[in-house]
Amino acid sequence: MSMPFQSFLEPGQIVQHPDFPEWGWGQVQSAIGERVTVNFQNEGKVLIDASRVELKLVQG
Repeated sequence: MSMPFQSFLEPGQIVQHPDFPEWGWGQVQSAIGERVTVNFQNEGKVLIDASRVELKLVQG
């Protein structure tokens, strides 16, 4: 049995999406398992599967 994925991100951290730099920076709203909700400057709220996308931490 494999371990469930756990995101290292926490609410309040600032991140960027590696595939969509035009979204600007985003603030993590919630991180539950692999499901991370981020509010981006130019895209708004986006639900991201952190087991598939490695968000880039801008500041912690």
